[in-house]
Amino acid sequence: MTDRTTPATGRPHDLIGIGIGPFNLSLAALAHRLPPPHTPLTTAFYDQRPDFQWHPGLLIEGATLQVPFLADLVTLADPTSPWTFLNYLRTRDRLYPFYFAERFHIQRAEYDAYCRWVTHQLPSIHFGHHVDTIRWNPEHALFEVDFTQLDPDGGTEALGRAHTRHIALGIGTAPHIPTPLQPLAASDDAPVIHSGAYLDHREELLGAGHVTVIGSGQSGAEIFLDLLRARPHGREKLHWLARTPAFAPMEYSKLGLEHFTPDYTRYFHELPEQTRDHLVTRQWQLHKGIDTDTIAAIHDELYRRTLHGGWPDATLTPGVSVRTAGRLADKRVELHLEHIEQGTRTRHTTDAVVLATGYRERPLDTLLGALAPHIRRDAAGRPRVDLHHRLELDPAVTGNIYVQNAERHTHGVGAPDLGLAAHRSATILNHLTGTTPYPLPDRTAFTTFGLTPHPAVPPQHTPRTPARQDG
Repeated sequence: MTDRTTPATGRPHDLIGIGIGPFNLSLAALAHRLPPPHTPLTTAFYDQRPDFQWHPGLLIEGATLQVPFLADLVTLADPTSPWTFLNYLRTRDRLYPFYFAERFHIQRAEYDAYCRWVTHQLPSIHFGHHVDTIRWNPEHALFEVDFTQLDPDGGTEALGRAHTRHIALGIGTAPHIPTPLQPLAASDDAPVIHSGAYLDHREELLGAGHVTVIGSGQSGAEIFLDLLRARPHGREKLHWLARTPAFAPMEYSKLGLEHFTPDYTRYFHELPEQTRDHLVTRQWQLHKGIDTDTIAAIHDELYRRTLHGGWPDATLTPGVSVRTAGRLADKRVELHLEHIEQGTRTRHTTDAVVLATGYRERPLDTLLGALAPHIRRDAAGRPRVDLHHRLELDPAVTGNIYVQNAERHTHGVGAPDLGLAAHRSATILNHLTGTTPYPLPDRTAFTTFGLTPHPAVPPQHTPRTPARQDG
């Protein structure tokens, strides 16, 4: 086993990425081949998982992305990149079938396969590496990254330490379990699962006498539809609950989609903190609604089951919150419900519960504990993030820590959107290098957000530490 108490030898990296989801994978792909005459970067990206996985429990057959295929890892920053989705199709001899399929929105399973293909091409990708801690070494003006290399079974194989000038955190999100249901979800005996594990439990759920789905977003709709299609006519025994006042469609008008442009991100970033927080809660339909095709498919399936008389045994109830929950002696789950508008309460008994209750950003403090005193925070205690997607640090730390999908409070609803991945990666690389290997557009929306002008593109400054001095 390697002793990492002694600093590792060799040249430090320009950038180490922690977490390999779509966002850091986008950054790795664009960093791997900076266009000439820009100097190549030395990078490494670590993830504790044995291979790439993108919401495997939700790769339901036929489920599609809610963004067009152009929102791949690189195209919107560099359509000439070898890592585009179209080039992936070309390497698989599938360009013509895709051309004739006329699909602007690809299946999730296909996006997952595309990302896996990219990981296999990039030498900077390292799975099976759990990052334990990050420290700042003021003597060498470098970050120290301690990691544990894992064997295929998840056991410790070796310890290691790497040095880098800059960090990119892409540690993703974690399943959100509402407080009343946390004890049941944590129990092996209670049939309460998060939607992220749906496919792992699908057969068990199909065999359950009665199933309740909680959550009105796209995942909840897809799971309800999948269960509905698989259960017998007249004996569906399904209940779909949601806190939202309606099973509402996602805002997908062309001007509405301009909330997912860099123009809106810059506008949102300049707003006061309280205004930003208020906006995020009001804009749920921009990212938590259901696409119209899925809503139509649910209605069509329900309607089809009325053709020979009667109604399907499926109940859809919005505007409901779960106050408390418990397990009965027969192992069924009892939910205590409250209707928000009526102010009425009732008990609901079911054999299994699927929580399509979304995800929350993973806290950064666990990984950055040693750096916590150096991180500047807002009034709510959250890290401040500048327009370059960089944590605001005190001057004692001269390296940069960039974040991916951890800045919704500063950058708005576009933070978790795949359509902004390539632009964010290009912004980070432009700032890190102090140049513009990826020129960004001055304007991306027809809508003018606000009356006060704001910078069209974040100005590029020389990074607080040089990108590379030895090559």
